[in-house]
Amino acid sequence: MLSWWEQFLEWLRSLFFLKEMELSLIGLQSAGKTSLVNVISTGDYKEDMIPTVGFNMRKVTKGGVVIKLWDLGGQPRFRGMWERYCRGVQAIVFVVDASDLDTIDDATRELHGLLDRPLLENIPLLVLANKNDVPEAVGVEEIVSRMNLKSLTMREVATYSISCKSKSNIHLVLEWLTKHAK
Repeated sequence: MLSWWEQFLEWLRSLFFLKEMELSLIGLQSAGKTSLVNVISTGDYKEDMIPTVGFNMRKVTKGGVVIKLWDLGGQPRFRGMWERYCRGVQAIVFVVDASDLDTIDDATRELHGLLDRPLLENIPLLVLANKNDVPEAVGVEEIVSRMNLKSLTMREVATYSISCKSKSNIHLVLEWLTKHAK
């Protein structure tokens, strides 16, 4: 626990020195990437989202950190550009629909194919198993196993089960992100 003096100094520093973070948000279509951006930035969840065409960029300030989010389209025609937007970021956030078991194999193939690229070595990875509010959703252990995440030993990997709709565990995502800011 920080002393009151250390807390005061931390607060004072936060007024003048914001940390910055740039990250890429990727995953297959309909996984919930844009919903996550909306929940993080405004706290709002919308049921009917329009699919992202290409990419969107949004800056969000949370807890003394300015987060620049690249929300990349998940349709097959946009996946080829993922690498370009993942170079030089502080983290790659991969969102997977934990309630749609038919897409997990494709998501795994796309993720591992992307992470095999030399320019993306050592970039921390946050895998978010979204839609944990849906009864068919699998948990973190199942996602880690099905997506073979333990084989990714050359980078930090964290996995959380979340729901953009119910805002379940979004605070854990924000904590993880702010810890990885420069």
